[in-house]
Amino acid sequence: MTSLLSVRDLSVAFRQGEREILAVDKVSFEIEQGETLALVGESGSGKSVTALSIMKLLPYPSARHPSGTVHFKGQELIGLSENAMRKVRGDDVSIIFQEPMTSLNPLHTIEKQIAEILLLHRGMSGEPARARIVELLEQVGIPDPQGRLGSYPHQLSGGQRQRVMIAMALANEPDLLIADEPTTALDVTVQAQILALLKDIQKRLGMSMLFITHDLGIVRKIADRVCVMKQGEIVERGATERVFAAPEHPYTKDLLAAEPKPDPAPLAPDAPIVVEAKDLKVWFPIKRGFLRKVVGHIKAVDGVDVAVRKGETLGVVGESGSGKTTLGLALLRLISSDGPIVFLGHPLQGLKFKEMRPFRRDMQIVFQDPFGSLSPRLSIADIIEEGLWVHHPKMQAAEREQRVIRALTDVGLDPESRFRYPHEYSGGQRQRIAVARALVLEPTFIVLDEPTSALDMLIQSQIVDLLRDLQKRRNLTYMFISHDLRVVAALASRLIVMRHGKVVEEGPAAEVFEAPKSDYTKALFAAAFNLDTAPTDVVAQ
Repeated sequence: MTSLLSVRDLSVAFRQGEREILAVDKVSFEIEQGETLALVGESGSGKSVTALSIMKLLPYPSARHPSGTVHFKGQELIGLSENAMRKVRGDDVSIIFQEPMTSLNPLHTIEKQIAEILLLHRGMSGEPARARIVELLEQVGIPDPQGRLGSYPHQLSGGQRQRVMIAMALANEPDLLIADEPTTALDVTVQAQILALLKDIQKRLGMSMLFITHDLGIVRKIADRVCVMKQGEIVERGATERVFAAPEHPYTKDLLAAEPKPDPAPLAPDAPIVVEAKDLKVWFPIKRGFLRKVVGHIKAVDGVDVAVRKGETLGVVGESGSGKTTLGLALLRLISSDGPIVFLGHPLQGLKFKEMRPFRRDMQIVFQDPFGSLSPRLSIADIIEEGLWVHHPKMQAAEREQRVIRALTDVGLDPESRFRYPHEYSGGQRQRIAVARALVLEPTFIVLDEPTSALDMLIQSQIVDLLRDLQKRRNLTYMFISHDLRVVAALASRLIVMRHGKVVEEGPAAEVFEAPKSDYTKALFAAAFNLDTAPTDVVAQ
């Protein structure tokens, strides 16, 4: 019996100047009809490069295949013409990318982007296309899908953008779905819904999946077989239950054992308040009609009181779209808001751009989507160094270079690679670069917006340990925004739970995790710590 997809001895090399770097080294696997194969491994192990090779989406000719074949339904894809490959992409094989902002057009509405796929591959347009788009958005959990048709990507949360990507990938009901970290940006309740949706569609259509993820909990629930990758090679393969129950390779054992250990930094009783806001509001106007009249508001943050003390880690959790990221951006004065904000005793509300600059050095952010926040035209050294040029213009070049090297070393990246560009790094490595960029200025307050979302379990633990160590050594203050409650529990000393722009519960993290009071918090924790528990109506509403 011929496999739906057969990859044999696949190698991928990238040309860098006069030398070549082997990213994938003679990888082989098969996927049968209706089967789910998971590729797992640390960031930079070659998982995504392998997936992109199947779709012929690598940056040719700087990338090449020294060896290997990729057969889909018996047809060789390597060497296939671009015209022939277009018929395969999107119709027979679809892909969900790790970073939705790099694959969604910022100038087009959500409706137009999904409609384009339906038109190109199904010839569908007009009302039938619109009905199909609404159906797809409903399936992936977008609230008010009819009202979201005219939204642009920047008007959606990170999780909502990821759900739009999933809707686009499923639009033509492909035979093979390549899912590259499809739930990275999703909160735990929607993650459970998306996994259930993918399994349902797979069963209904007989669809196969190549599932790439660093979340081993997801692998265990969705994959039939698993391949473990390290440094471009598959080091272990087998049935999922066998690999989890009796791993053979030392790396697989380390991967399964890795989990951040709870050890939040103790807070001094007299610790001063670093940043505080009262009755903070961020309302986005909804405009409709020819004259773009305001017909309502999206209340992203609606009357929130928050205070973060010196040396504290405030965890902010909640569903995608609950206002977590908007709250962090408002506190940093990166978006407009109403309500007083005080930073280190200085009122910030109403300050103009130049008046805010002296405070920028002491307040930094690590964004959720590292690829969208790293300039593709600058080397990593230039990206990390840029803040030093702005805030320390008189600093000597040698000192700047040493600071960059120290920041890269702190986040576990090789300083010798600092002259490479963002596209030459994996998603997880780009996230570490974003952390290094924030750390290089030695700020007082850092907003960490999903800083571990793109990282594998081993690197997650390392980054949590790093953040904890830096906090103790430098007395840093963090606002830690995340949907990964295990990571939040490991780092946060205090917790606030947000829903629909409001704080529904807050208190010492240990107490909230041990005995949540609100029904919403209980449902959220149930979904996070036991994915077999279906999201309740409290969460779904």
